[in-house]
Amino acid sequence: MSSSPLSKKRRVSGSETKTGSHCSSSNSVRTELSHTPANGMAKNGNDAEIDEGLYSRQLYVLGHEAMKRMQSSSVLISGLRGLGVEIAKNVILGGVKSVTLHDQGVAEWKDLSSQFYLREEDLGKNRAEVSQTRLAELNSYVPVTSYTGALNNEYLTKFQVVVLTNSSLDEQIRLGDFCHSNGIKLIVADTRGLFGQLFCDFGEEMTVFDTNGEQPLSAMISMITKDSAGVVTCLDEARHGFESGDFVTFTEVQGMTELNGCEPIEIKTLGPYTFSICDTSSFSDYVRGGIVTQVKMPKKVAFKSLSSSMAEPEFLLTDFAKFDRPGQLHIGFQALHAFEKKHSRLPKPWNQSDADELVALAEEANAAQTGSAKQEQLDQAIIKKLSCMAAGDLAPINAFIGGLVAQEVLKACTGKFMPIMQWLYFDAVECLPEAEDAVLTEEECAPRNCRYDGQIAVFGSKLQKLLAKQRYFLVGAGAIGCELLKNFAMMGLASGEGEVIVTDMDTIEKSNLNRQFLFRPWDVTKMKSETAAAAVKLMNPSVRITGHQNRVGPETEKVYDDDFFESLDGVANALDNVDARMYMDRRCVYYRKPLLESGTLGTKGNVQVVIPFLTESYSSSQDPPEKSIPICTLKNFPNAIEHTLQWARDEFEGLFKQPVENAMQYLTDPKFMERTLKLPGAQPLEVVEAVYKSLVTDYPRSWEDCVAWARNHFQCQYNNNIRQLLHNFPPDQLTSSGAPFWSGPKRCPHPLEFSTNNDLHMDYIMAAANLLAQSYGLPGSTERSALTKLLQDIKVPEFIPKSGVKIHVSDQELQSASASIDDSRLEELKTLLPSTEASSQFKLCPIEFEKDDDTNFHMDFIVAASNLRAENYDIPPADRHKSKLIAGKIIPAIATTTAAVVGLVCLELLKIIQGHKKVESYKNGFMNLALPFFGFSEPIAAPKHKYYEIDWTLWDRFEVKGIQSSGEEMTLRQFLDYFKNEHKLEITMLSQGVSMLYSFFMPAAKLKERLDLPMTEIVTKVSKKKLGKHVKALVFELCCNDETEEDVEVPYVRYTIR
Repeated sequence: MSSSPLSKKRRVSGSETKTGSHCSSSNSVRTELSHTPANGMAKNGNDAEIDEGLYSRQLYVLGHEAMKRMQSSSVLISGLRGLGVEIAKNVILGGVKSVTLHDQGVAEWKDLSSQFYLREEDLGKNRAEVSQTRLAELNSYVPVTSYTGALNNEYLTKFQVVVLTNSSLDEQIRLGDFCHSNGIKLIVADTRGLFGQLFCDFGEEMTVFDTNGEQPLSAMISMITKDSAGVVTCLDEARHGFESGDFVTFTEVQGMTELNGCEPIEIKTLGPYTFSICDTSSFSDYVRGGIVTQVKMPKKVAFKSLSSSMAEPEFLLTDFAKFDRPGQLHIGFQALHAFEKKHSRLPKPWNQSDADELVALAEEANAAQTGSAKQEQLDQAIIKKLSCMAAGDLAPINAFIGGLVAQEVLKACTGKFMPIMQWLYFDAVECLPEAEDAVLTEEECAPRNCRYDGQIAVFGSKLQKLLAKQRYFLVGAGAIGCELLKNFAMMGLASGEGEVIVTDMDTIEKSNLNRQFLFRPWDVTKMKSETAAAAVKLMNPSVRITGHQNRVGPETEKVYDDDFFESLDGVANALDNVDARMYMDRRCVYYRKPLLESGTLGTKGNVQVVIPFLTESYSSSQDPPEKSIPICTLKNFPNAIEHTLQWARDEFEGLFKQPVENAMQYLTDPKFMERTLKLPGAQPLEVVEAVYKSLVTDYPRSWEDCVAWARNHFQCQYNNNIRQLLHNFPPDQLTSSGAPFWSGPKRCPHPLEFSTNNDLHMDYIMAAANLLAQSYGLPGSTERSALTKLLQDIKVPEFIPKSGVKIHVSDQELQSASASIDDSRLEELKTLLPSTEASSQFKLCPIEFEKDDDTNFHMDFIVAASNLRAENYDIPPADRHKSKLIAGKIIPAIATTTAAVVGLVCLELLKIIQGHKKVESYKNGFMNLALPFFGFSEPIAAPKHKYYEIDWTLWDRFEVKGIQSSGEEMTLRQFLDYFKNEHKLEITMLSQGVSMLYSFFMPAAKLKERLDLPMTEIVTKVSKKKLGKHVKALVFELCCNDETEEDVEVPYVRYTIR
């Protein structure tokens, strides 16, 4: 769900063919169109251009280089049960060269508990063949084929990466040895009930180009010493963030120029602002300046083959609380293979004799170990659990392991991020019933020939009935929302009398298709929630899902009211902004409903579970605020491309949105002037001046006027203003302490001279003139040659820098400067403005910034405006792709992380539905698939507070019935007395929302008038808002003193009125 206004989402996007911004050669356009199918995706050719419209968000995770390497990798995925289809889905969305699906088995009932591309009518058909048509729709750039023959060595040589799921150990070893000796990268993965296993072998010498996926760091230098290990000191604006062993290079160093453009040097950090480099004793003396930038160095990694790694395994720990679990499961999975080989079946669900036999086989396997795999003592309880649920097949576990495996496939293809070395075991046995004595019986978990058999094998049939009755509210139908709906359908959530209500006010855009896997190219411009609900009903026709198009917030509390929330069993957030998350968190605390919260950022993901009366809530802890750029840096002293891009975004708003909006309000809203004149400081004059410019002095009447305005604006921003700045602070200016003014973070600018032969200058004029034309309802133009002619006739006024112009050097100076207000100018402007009766002659249209449409000139303007300013200050420019990321505040995203995160969310859902009561049963999770790193912790308990001897947390409140037995409502006096008598608390202040209803320092007359009024009457009077019919209760916040007149912290009040 996006936080942006709905209007921008309604844009109809066509096939969005990529051509240059002013591509004049018609044949290049024709050849591109010739292989672009009607759905707007093109078929994969090997040297194909990367479709940035589709892969936009993923490109910000992987980069163009890695994507190109992926497009030359063919992948084989063997075993198309729930785990195989999850891996295939994520790899196909990722965009490899081709995917082959291999399976010799047919669909059975037990597959349907997690194989979302098999339907009941497919039972008895080959799993790979049925899945192929549905998987192929996910990405038309990736050819998907099925293969049902045997896997022999010769067949494997066609692939760069081979993934085995659902294979015997003998087959894994046979194929593993062949792959290892033939340079084919191998992944083996398996899930058994609540257990998962993953193994990687990417050969004896794999190159990892980027171990962590983070942006290279850079810092500004203040000093470099001459020494056998020269010490570099950075400006104390921010810590450098480097680690010992990092490699760096230098630019713009004055004096010690030997360092500029040097080969990468290994560093040793000495402190947050210092580090040492190579021997600098023979270099020239350092004078000033310089930027140090981290360089990503390729790293060689060696893997052992599966057969040699079995005996000497290296484990990646997923949960530090289960330190010894991987070694136990390593033996346990071998025992399972032995059991299956002996009996040609898996252990039966919760069958005790099978469990005993598996323990015996595990003891045998352990005794035979010679290497480090040998365990001192086997944990029989965990081996028995593995036996009891080996026949189980759970959607959430497959989603988690499948997300990880797909990310490993992408690592194998690209060398981007650090692979898993080499074994990963995972389990979620906390999902089983909490009570020690709760043993599931064999008949309760026996197969019933229904689609939930794989889940019943683990949890029994009682949980299935509970799942069917759940009412859940899913907020958001984007990437996380789609994955949640798929898992809900597989698990049978709301498949009986329950219901899932999903709301999202967004429409589908092309860039969504890369990870919001329920949507197809032909769904672009449809509503997300309805499309997702329809797609999931095909996966499991019995789930009840209702799609809404509402934003959650105070304005929809008429829809999502007390009755709605009270009927829910829980809420799952699938949001993309903190404000909506905090709002839903407050609602869940108020209605005391469990909340499942998750989020992703590139390869990072997190899961938080909020349980009433048990854990803290989402809002209990907050991330530190994002650092904002100081105003003076933006206005006069940029030193990084982020500064010029933010400046360009502010230009966009300040030229094509804000002034047009103000002018429209002036023309249509009679109270506009009255409101404006009440603004503080110089704002009234600024706003009225801007309206005057929009409607009188700058009002364009033709395309020619728009071009002239753009040409003059260019002159003003990139020449005149820079000359004025250099007039105030010449390049050789010194500060009061005698240091150069233009040094450190202050880069000395130079003015630009306009030329029609400079493409960037022309891009700027073209974009600015077209945007101005749009905002005034005039036709634009894309004719570059005609534009050149027009520009030759435009006379640009001569500019002479003035003395006495004040330029603020720091934000402190800016704040302390008081604006002088020219009242006479304000009065004059009021008479010069056109009369509001003339509003019909103005066709004004403010422009909302939309980054994903390449035809609307928005990004064209941002890129040109930012790069021209970067040229002013000699800052390296940014291409369109990078500019879009920063200016559009895009969150990088990839399907693998989303799938894995949502798998963990659904494991927590299973605990909530079973009613787990212990805080240690729940797990908050954090992962970074690039490193790879996994961290789990039990949720933090709700912090306890106390007044008198009463403990309370954020989940507690005072319940006060507003309507008394007489039918009369409580007055303020009665309310205050009630707290004094019932709770021995003296209320000193009482508020509702932002309205102060009572305070001990209130004027006597005001107090007298309020004391005998009913509470709701005071609320409507103070807030000046009527209470809606849907409002059953009000929330009051209190400040209180106890009997000793000490201030005490107390819960809020829920005051019931209906």
